[in-house]
Amino acid sequence: MSGARLLEGATGPWEVVIGLEIHAQVTSRAKLFSGAATAFGAEPNSQVSLVDAAMPGMLPVVNDKCVEQAVRTGLGLNARINLRSVFDRKNYFYPDLPQGYQISQFSQPIVGEGVVEVDLDDGQVREVGIERVHLEQDAGKSLHDQHPARTYVDLNRSGVALMEIVSKPDLRSAAEAGAYVRKVRSILRYLGTCDGNMEQGSLRADVNVSVRRPGADLGTRCEIKNVNSVRFLQSAIEYESRRQIEILETGGEIVQQTRLFDPGQGVTRTMRSKEEAHDYRYFPDPDLLPLVLTQAYVDGIRATLPELPDAKKQRFGDEYGVPGELAAVLVAERESAAYFEAMVAETARLTGKAAAAVAGDCANVIATDLFGHMNREGHGITESPISPQALAGLQALKLDGTISGRMAKEVFEEMYAGGKSAADIVDEKGLRQVSDTGELEAIIDRVLAANPKQLAQYRGGKEALFGFFVGQVMKATGGSANPGVVNEILNRRLAE
Repeated sequence: MSGARLLEGATGPWEVVIGLEIHAQVTSRAKLFSGAATAFGAEPNSQVSLVDAAMPGMLPVVNDKCVEQAVRTGLGLNARINLRSVFDRKNYFYPDLPQGYQISQFSQPIVGEGVVEVDLDDGQVREVGIERVHLEQDAGKSLHDQHPARTYVDLNRSGVALMEIVSKPDLRSAAEAGAYVRKVRSILRYLGTCDGNMEQGSLRADVNVSVRRPGADLGTRCEIKNVNSVRFLQSAIEYESRRQIEILETGGEIVQQTRLFDPGQGVTRTMRSKEEAHDYRYFPDPDLLPLVLTQAYVDGIRATLPELPDAKKQRFGDEYGVPGELAAVLVAERESAAYFEAMVAETARLTGKAAAAVAGDCANVIATDLFGHMNREGHGITESPISPQALAGLQALKLDGTISGRMAKEVFEEMYAGGKSAADIVDEKGLRQVSDTGELEAIIDRVLAANPKQLAQYRGGKEALFGFFVGQVMKATGGSANPGVVNEILNRRLAE
């Protein structure tokens, strides 16, 4: 990728090369190969079928909803859908893997190459390649903190459907990796194929990190397993890249291995030597036929796709004139985009203005005032105490001159804290702007009469005193005068 950020080591610059494997839990009420439930937070081992527990003679049956969700995801990632794919057995031992193998896909995944556009903080848009998306079943969970001498096993997650979204090694910094994960998460949530809840384990990532001199061949990579937050992912990359640079600059070699990130210490730790594909002894699962789709089936799913973030961002620019960076903030979550459009529609109705004429102000209020409060509290837009219609009411009062921008800020704070309407707060606090020209003309005349020296200086060419007169009028009205009307009358009076 062009414009890659370099890290300075003791012996010169280094380039970080990052690839991600995002494990996204498929939104489905049943598991990939059984009818057991997938609800989060259930009692341990309460959602386990005979298939999940690997009882003798139990055979897997593919959940067609999970197949549909995988195809839907591939289309949303601008990826190729493979009409023929194969389920394989990936053999390894975990205490919480009853079969002794994981049903996954290897050489023939359901989704092939695609591309994701990522908006970076500096305004650039980068393309990150998708290598593949394959379906696989999750393992159970080993619990080491329930007993001082024993490990317990919970098989509720055993057999839950996962989509592994494998990127190409196109990322070059922790910030880019974080932006990529946020973008993929956003797409999945728009599609409804994964809820993206990283705290509950619905979305997690394995991170492959290597370093090299600019322009050199790819270095030896290390994989950091099961990172479950964007903040931890970025911290892990920053630490691991520095660790590798220090080893190479002191004459050492990077050993390919799997590592874990310790968020408490902010470091990565060795877990085991890195496995290769042959270590897992992949072979086609004899209990499952190849998965064969028709083009008509794929096209039918394509026809149901919603407007995705990139298309919505483009439309917000074309239809409403919202700048790209601001539009990217608004479309990051489907609910935020819907909130914006609802607020624009109501503001336009209340003011009688065109939607495009009020959209810019609406976007700024949402992105600065509302998101600022919500982010500080760790809440999402669905938890907002102010509805889009209520915020439109505030915006209309500001746009029609009833209140000033400063007053609007004060009213917003009251609305956010107490849930009252903007109109009620304005009436209770007497915050209406003075826009009556007759009243303001009288006040301005008194101000000019009380300051003859400054008036003479202004008319003598000292035009900077215009601000002085505005300040005197605002002082006389307790800050409630409409600045636009004040400026208009003052300009006329001072020119007489």
